[in-house]
Amino acid sequence: MRTERNLTRLDRLFARLDREPERPAHLDEPRMSPHRVVLFSATLAFYVAIVVAVVATSWLVRFDWQVMFFRPYQQWPEIHGFLDYWVVLGQRGPTAVMVAAWLGWRSWRQHTLRPLLMFGAALLLLNATVGAAKIGMGRLGPHYATVIGSNEMWQGGDIFPSGHTANAVVTWGILAYLASTPRTRRYLSALSAVVSLSVGLTTVYLGTHWLSDVLLGWAAGLLILLALPWVEPLITRVEAWILGIRDAWARRGGRPATPPVPTPALVPQRTAGGPGGPGAPGDEQPAREPVATARPRTPAYLAPGPHTARCERTPVTPQGPRRPPHPERVRGTSARPLAGG
Repeated sequence: MRTERNLTRLDRLFARLDREPERPAHLDEPRMSPHRVVLFSATLAFYVAIVVAVVATSWLVRFDWQVMFFRPYQQWPEIHGFLDYWVVLGQRGPTAVMVAAWLGWRSWRQHTLRPLLMFGAALLLLNATVGAAKIGMGRLGPHYATVIGSNEMWQGGDIFPSGHTANAVVTWGILAYLASTPRTRRYLSALSAVVSLSVGLTTVYLGTHWLSDVLLGWAAGLLILLALPWVEPLITRVEAWILGIRDAWARRGGRPATPPVPTPALVPQRTAGGPGGPGAPGDEQPAREPVATARPRTPAYLAPGPHTARCERTPVTPQGPRRPPHPERVRGTSARPLAGG
């Protein structure tokens, strides 16, 4: 009769949530390939072109003003409430907490600190580069513009490039960057692209950013994602340093740095040559027997514990066992002489 139940979809899901026995060997670290270098250079050129077009008050600035006067939030007011919540997907605080929780589970499951360290490095690069550009160029937003047709640069603002857009690109794009399989990476790349594009356009709809702010935010976030392979060697050294400190603290506390290896158990065994003759009590010496690393799973209809076959059991009566001791049942002993023999 079949006693093992078939695994349901929920069982398979919980099995995937369990921690893996060791770090997977297929976790590849992206390298700065020539293709990625070309993409990085093209994105950097696009970044510089947007900045030059805004500083020179070109057609891009005039288009910014046309979009602002169009006032999309007045043209489609029925979606205003939904987009007020949707733009939170580009806000750094909530998104960082959600993504850090997911990557923390990934780090625990795969025995590696790389997901969390890469996310921290990406956020650090985002704050340094985008923050410096915001403060350095000081552009005012559409709601605070003073002169129609001007670029509103160096007026003490902080909206160029768009922080919501750049944060959406980096925060959701890091999930695709750290994906374990190419198929998952493609799906997450498409998802992060949709989220980052929609968040950027939402800020234009709400009137908090110029369209050029969003274009520069997309480029700024993409530059950080493309440059992450240059940070990989540093992340590897930092991870080794942190794990070394953990092992040192474990040794200082008297605990092994790695899980102990199971050792053979000591099982008493009778030997000849004792004071009371062969097989006498008290002649027990420890003998090493290997301990199985994995025990077979007990069927659901049996109680937990060791089970013996019926033929191996000794019948017991109130006076004791009826079956006489057999000399072959104890290895290395001889049969005990019967009383009066």
